[in-house]
Amino acid sequence: MSIENAAATAPIKVDIWSDIACPWCFIGKRKFEAGAAGFAGEVEIEYHSFELSPDTPVDFEGDEVEFLSTHKGIAPEQARQMLDNVGGIAASVGLKYDFDAMHHTNTVKAHQLIHFAKARGLQLDMKERLLAAYFEDGRHLGRLDVLADIADEAGLDRAEVLQSLENDEYLDAVRADQAQAQAFGINGVPFFVIEGKYGVPGAQEASAFQNVLETVAAEKRDAAVAE
Repeated sequence: MSIENAAATAPIKVDIWSDIACPWCFIGKRKFEAGAAGFAGEVEIEYHSFELSPDTPVDFEGDEVEFLSTHKGIAPEQARQMLDNVGGIAASVGLKYDFDAMHHTNTVKAHQLIHFAKARGLQLDMKERLLAAYFEDGRHLGRLDVLADIADEAGLDRAEVLQSLENDEYLDAVRADQAQAQAFGINGVPFFVIEGKYGVPGAQEASAFQNVLETVAAEKRDAAVAE
């Protein structure tokens, strides 16, 4: 295979910082997936941990309207309107958010579970399962038994997962992701880093993701030819 052809077929690496409790992260995931589906090349995805509200207790007393109202300093009516708006956008990409059933919680243990799954080649599957569990199924992702159940459903060893979470086996990996986000200047999610040099913030439209992937692929081909 020629250098040019190798560059054309090499996957585009995409690092994504996101949080389980971020409604735009699930929406952005769907939009990115749609953009990647329209891209002729291959994409390699790796997720990284980001906590939007690290001070949130495991058992937050109140619903999502109360949390958003307190966190943003806005009236409950305005918070409900914001949630309705986000829910409508989520529905437009095939997601069924249930804010009334949602358990707002601390997400550090969920991030550790994603790293546990990553070490076993199941990171992408686990990320999808946790987002769906949080936003659509109303499962309490701050509780270790619930996380262990989800891991078991994904084919992982439940007892091994529980031991890992109880011992904070992957806490250092979570903190390393967060430190890298800080080094990149990332202060909001979702945030997509393409080939380690192009940053794309937010839940962009699918066409925007497709365009940036095509642009990066073309640059890689040009660079290979120039060599």
